[in-house]
Amino acid sequence: MPIITRRLDYNGFQAKIDRLGLSSLVTEAETPLNSFILRVAERRHANGTRGVRQEIDFAFAALGGWTKIASGGIDWQKSSATGTRLGVEVQVSGRSDMLAVDIMHFKEAINEGRIDVGLIIVPDDNLSRFLTDRTPNLKTAIKHVEDKARDMPIRIVAFAQDGSGPALAKMRTNLGKPP
Repeated sequence: MPIITRRLDYNGFQAKIDRLGLSSLVTEAETPLNSFILRVAERRHANGTRGVRQEIDFAFAALGGWTKIASGGIDWQKSSATGTRLGVEVQVSGRSDMLAVDIMHFKEAINEGRIDVGLIIVPDDNLSRFLTDRTPNLKTAIKHVEDKARDMPIRIVAFAQDGSGPALAKMRTNLGKPP
């Protein structure tokens, strides 16, 4: 199972989840990281990220009650029994600049009252070295939150691999072009 290596809270995240009764929902949002084995080839940029993201998304779907927004919104959302809401952005694949878009999604959703707190899940800095080039990581998430969202109740959760293994498949692009 991926190992959570760091949790960083901003703008009273813990106090707000305690006050709103969201602690169990935040714990639940971290459980997808406990649902699969993550072994990677420990060589720079040797591993793809698509399978990791799919495992996390599959685990959220299997938990039940989580709403997935395919594009243009927060990745996963769920309400507590009292109606308070948690939003989760998973940044495992894609480009690190997508974290800026995640921050915009959080700001909009919090300001409009669609969520109360946000959680960002990213590979830690060590794991990101072994993943596809430009994969988001903890360092980049911290930069984006501190630059653009320091005033929002957000938690960053960083995770690492279980250990070494074969390289994870990379997504093939430009399939129509000759080599």
